[in-house]
Amino acid sequence: MSTTYRLIPLALLTGLLAACAGNALVTRGPVPVELKFAAQINGQPFECGKSYSGVGTTRSTITPSDYRFFVSEVHLVDRKGQLVPVQLTQDGVWQFQNVTLLDFENGAGPCRNGTSGLNAAVRGTVPAGDYQGVQFTVGVPFALNHADPTVAPAPLNNTAMFWNWQGGYKFIKFDTASSGQTRATQGAGEAHGAAAASGFSVHLGSTVCAAASRTQAPSACQNANRLVVRLDRFDVARGTVVADMGAVLSAANVDVNAAGTSPGCMSFPRDGDCPPVMGALGLAYDGIAAPGPQRFLTAR
Repeated sequence: MSTTYRLIPLALLTGLLAACAGNALVTRGPVPVELKFAAQINGQPFECGKSYSGVGTTRSTITPSDYRFFVSEVHLVDRKGQLVPVQLTQDGVWQFQNVTLLDFENGAGPCRNGTSGLNAAVRGTVPAGDYQGVQFTVGVPFALNHADPTVAPAPLNNTAMFWNWQGGYKFIKFDTASSGQTRATQGAGEAHGAAAASGFSVHLGSTVCAAASRTQAPSACQNANRLVVRLDRFDVARGTVVADMGAVLSAANVDVNAAGTSPGCMSFPRDGDCPPVMGALGLAYDGIAAPGPQRFLTAR
């Protein structure tokens, strides 16, 4: 039996009681909804300053220094399988239009380059209904993805989550501190291929975006890299969406970095560190389809 989420607004309940008393007026309206998220690494709650063992193919220990990602286009799925958009609360901090920034780092310890604010939920309203699932996109819609973050409203004014005009925003930003990473592909003296000096990162964003100049928005991107996630049999009132970066890194070697590339996987083509990461995200990479569905986000 599927789990459902029945949303009954207070106004409707009042109307039903009034109808029982002889007054037939029944009103309907939007009801609040909160989609909760939790960040984990190999099933352990994420916390700045904490180290996590058993990560990747070498079962290594990592100390994360950042963990944030954007979600957008959030919908609930009704009993008929229809998508009903969630109208996000425009809070001026974490949500703008149909985009939410989820931020699990607190700006302390190894996360000192982050911010103190935390956000682990999407908040908005939907029509009263019978819902049994949720669908959303990890990423920023194209229309909002390629602009100047210095004049954008929050949370799109967060420059730490922005690459450049052409690439747009980092849909996912996960970084690790360099401590504990001692191996390298080509020797510790090289600028690249020395993960011990730079840590391992997962930055997901759009790549190969054509534009007339570096400060003009592109007309299209060859690799949109937006991840659409649908969770059926999900009770929004009681459930939580778990984002486990350990699952994303399970087939990656976080102790090394491909020579001549950015630390870890930053979504750019021809990076030897990216195939296992992009595959775990359920995204095609360098023209090769993902080997299976995404393993990053699951229902709890």
